Amino acid sequence: MLSKSQIGYIKSLHQKKYRKENGIFIIEGIKSIVEFIQSSYQIHSIYYLAQYQSLLPNLPANIKLFEVNNAELDKISTLQTPQGVLALVHIPKSRNLDISSLKGTFSLVLDGVQDPGNLGTIIRTADWFGFKQIICSNNTVEVYNPKTVQATMGSLSRVNIYYEDLSAFLKDAKVPIFGAVLDGTSIYETKWGTEGIVILGNEGQGITPEIINLITNPVTIPRVGEAESLNVAISAAILCADIIRNLQK
Repeated sequence: MLSKSQIGYIKSLHQKKYRKENGIFIIEGIKSIVEFIQSSYQIHSIYYLAQYQSLLPNLPANIKLFEVNNAELDKISTLQTPQGVLALVHIPKSRNLDISSLKGTFSLVLDGVQDPGNLGTIIRTADWFGFKQIICSNNTVEVYNPKTVQATMGSLSRVNIYYEDLSAFLKDAKVPIFGAVLDGTSIYETKWGTEGIVILGNEGQGITPEIINLITNPVTIPRVGEAESLNVAISAAILCADIIRNLQK
């Protein structure tokens, strides 16, 4: 059984303040946990229902294992319907983005994305299309938010996420800067080339004026129907798909 202090500690990690303070975040579900075990992330501990023990792979000796019952899992889970296994994972030390890593590839940049589900879906989309890194503005939602982590479905273990002062970062970038705006060149007429940055903005406000001024190649997804706008995660998927289509020609 888990002690009250253990339950209290794990529940505290539902909040950003305590994730940052302890350097620990939560992942749930056997598939995602296995992917993180196989990645460079360090697993702190795993909490599992008895029927899920056989699904866990061979684990390093330093990972703490705790068998829990349904009532305990309900208390520590961030989900309305817990998935049988929950893990605590060490947040990696902050890494400085190497500007040279932008060369010869495409990277996504997020300017003020606020919905954790959108961020998680964008990370999963980036992983699907082979984008290895996403650069976020400092006011973009925290990547270790449980809803974000859950929405990545394990892709967070393979995509590098950086938080940067976008204005300073973009001024140093030596690659084309594409930005998704309403009045840009149609993506179907865009010459993507072989490298670049693709900026997506806030769900309601779009890309901030300061960042728009740094875009060298404004692009748009042509509207055919009457919808006012596209969800930012859907926009990311369409842009990524078109870039990869052009790269594979």
